[in-house]
Amino acid sequence: MNDSESIIDIQGLSKSFNGKKVVDNINMQVRKGEIIGFLGPNGSGKTTTMRMICGLIHPDTGSGTCLGYDIRDAHKDIKHKIGYMTQKFSLYEDLTIKENLEFVARAYNLPNMNNLIQETLKGLGLLERQNQLTGVLSGGWKQRLALAASIIHKPALLLLDEPTAGVDPKARREFWDQIHKLAAQGLTVLVSTHYMDEAERCHRIAYILYGRMLEVGTLDEVITRSNLSTWTVSGEKLGDLGTEIKTMPGVGQVTYFGNTLHVTGLDAQSLEKSMSELGAQGTYKVEPGKTTLEDVFISYMEKANIK
Repeated sequence: MNDSESIIDIQGLSKSFNGKKVVDNINMQVRKGEIIGFLGPNGSGKTTTMRMICGLIHPDTGSGTCLGYDIRDAHKDIKHKIGYMTQKFSLYEDLTIKENLEFVARAYNLPNMNNLIQETLKGLGLLERQNQLTGVLSGGWKQRLALAASIIHKPALLLLDEPTAGVDPKARREFWDQIHKLAAQGLTVLVSTHYMDEAERCHRIAYILYGRMLEVGTLDEVITRSNLSTWTVSGEKLGDLGTEIKTMPGVGQVTYFGNTLHVTGLDAQSLEKSMSELGAQGTYKVEPGKTTLEDVFISYMEKANIK
């Protein structure tokens, strides 16, 4: 398989549970070395889609391949070539870091086990901590160990399901640095997340809502296609100004950031007129702003009336 071939290629995947459609006609292609961020509210179908892609759940309708294997018929072949890191830490607290990796390596029946363990420990900065009990590790180090266990068998595809929940910002940044290093070596990564800054670190974003894929593209592509216009209003004693601005023509969302209001809307012409009138009062500084991924996310949720 060369770099231009698809690691994942799915068409029309749908899945229902107890009569409720959780995933509805999803199509997606993923290339080798890409980091794809699955973005969407709880219950939107992110995890179910990921599980269908790797053959853990059979779709009701649709077809596709993962790593060149049919997702319906070859889940055993797929399983041995993927790494899966769940949100909940699932390794043994009463074993050391090294012992946990030994357990995982034996489960995969890996040859050259000791060499692979040392290589993985070194690659993720765990070498000096290898004899520490897992139960005394901080959330960030447990996360790093979980990642090590997910890649020790050198998978071609890594699935990360809300991998940094409950982890401090520094550990999250270090985790993402590791993910990008792995992707640069050819590992393909699918990650579901609620964190906007994490989604922005992905090569492409797949936005799922009510089981439907609404957007797939780079950060700039997704923001551009949202057609949102953005302005900032800054000054002292903003008080109830946000409530007042929400009643103005063209205004969709108003968000407080300290002494600044972030104002967005879909009707660019009406919003510009409202902001110009506000700025003309001379009380506040009003100027064009930059639309963020969070603005897009909230806009989609409001359209669907999700609170």
